[in-house]
Amino acid sequence: MTDLILHPGQIDLAAWRSIYRGATFRLPPDVGAIVAKGAAAVEAILARGQPVYGINTGFGKLAQVRIAPDDLTALQRNIVLSHAAGVGEPTPLPVARLMMALKLASLGQGHSGARPQTMALLQAMLDRDLTPVIPGQGSVGASGDLAPLAHMAAAMIGVGKILVGGAAIAAADALAQAQLEPLVLAPKEGLALLNGTEFSTAHALAGLFEAELLFRSALVTGALATEAARGSDTPFDDRIHRLRRHEGQIATARALRRLMEGSAIRASHLKGDERVQDPYCLRCQPQVMGAALDVLRQAGQTLTDEANGVTDNPLIFTDGEGGEPVAEALSGGNFHAEPVAFAADMIALAVCEIGSLSERRIAMLVDPALSGLPAFLAPRPGLNSGFMVPQVTAAALVSENKQRAYPASVDSIPTSANQEDHVSMAAHGARRLLGMAANARAVVAIELLAAAQGCDFHAPLASSAPLEAVRKRLRSQVPTLEADRFVQPDLEAAIAMVANGVVVGAVQGVELPGV
Repeated sequence: MTDLILHPGQIDLAAWRSIYRGATFRLPPDVGAIVAKGAAAVEAILARGQPVYGINTGFGKLAQVRIAPDDLTALQRNIVLSHAAGVGEPTPLPVARLMMALKLASLGQGHSGARPQTMALLQAMLDRDLTPVIPGQGSVGASGDLAPLAHMAAAMIGVGKILVGGAAIAAADALAQAQLEPLVLAPKEGLALLNGTEFSTAHALAGLFEAELLFRSALVTGALATEAARGSDTPFDDRIHRLRRHEGQIATARALRRLMEGSAIRASHLKGDERVQDPYCLRCQPQVMGAALDVLRQAGQTLTDEANGVTDNPLIFTDGEGGEPVAEALSGGNFHAEPVAFAADMIALAVCEIGSLSERRIAMLVDPALSGLPAFLAPRPGLNSGFMVPQVTAAALVSENKQRAYPASVDSIPTSANQEDHVSMAAHGARRLLGMAANARAVVAIELLAAAQGCDFHAPLASSAPLEAVRKRLRSQVPTLEADRFVQPDLEAAIAMVANGVVVGAVQGVELPGV
């Protein structure tokens, strides 16, 4: 895969998505000079002998403690060691890697005071697939994602553990095997590595990318379920949605309309069907899914801005407001991850609703009074239970997601002896997203199985070409349910098809909207 070239501060969502999916990248050559200029500014600030937070003072509530010049290197090492206090399961490798890339892009803007060699080590670790083991719990999303980023920084100084080929080994050994020297932190560098929202932002971006795939997959399974129920595509008429003006709704209706275009099953609905209107789970797909799409797009814009920002503290400036050369450190609060917390909450709500609507379509399909299909989609109901319990599983997953969807951003708890008295909880809000997406992915996979089973009852009538391509891919792995069988392998196969983008990839000639 060709390396991406990332220009710090100008990186689009597609590039971050590619990195999350495994792409390699480089920063342009001119970044080195920009970073060196910021590091030189730190030296100039130190030469003045004035107290500057985090450079020659203690941290947090201890900011009033002045640190002697001979102790400045120890100060930066100590902040890394003392703050590496995370607990819980390790951060998933793609997310940890994305977090490292975000930190590299932030440092590359020259406002953190890091040296070029510090960035070179971080880049080398990414290039050699040396991923720090980063416990997932311990950040409140303000003062930066301190504990997770401290574990990343600890690995850079040869402390903690690094994943190498799937095995966690001592960081010092991993660096030595890769012929890399552990970093000796210069003034400001420990704080520069620890401050920032990269852990929260990486998790939120990962959640967004998984939610986008989920959304597109649910459009396909929703159209297939509409076919199984012999539902109408009239509610997807463009004229309806342009009157309401929501772009996500318009795009969703267009995709559903094109997914069903040319369906013989749909044509059969027009001949003597006494139903006037379909249930909301079919009829209101553009309104619900379109709203979810708009929310995901808004979250995507927020996270794009965040990923291109510099979020540590204090920030180093080498140019004054009038453009004159300066060496200045300004203390602020860019580490407060409230934007990320809001974005994560929005993604959580969208994921929850995508799964909820999908489950309602499953419930509709297994109910003969609503679908007109055999009870629980079983050819011989009674002797066979068919999709009775897969629907229960979907209901359980949806309810779990409803509990997880409570906004994290409305919570706060004081830390650091009340110096840090309002926090965002962005890390918690973002970290839940992958689990929620996995739950909803399983619901959509169950809908895929149920909808395909429902369409089987309409043979010899066929659906549209795009939806028949999806059914063909499914049936190459999961045969029609003729009688009850051990169903868990069917679920796992369908989940993998959704997770790996097979469902979306099988659709040809229909543009499925995304963020």
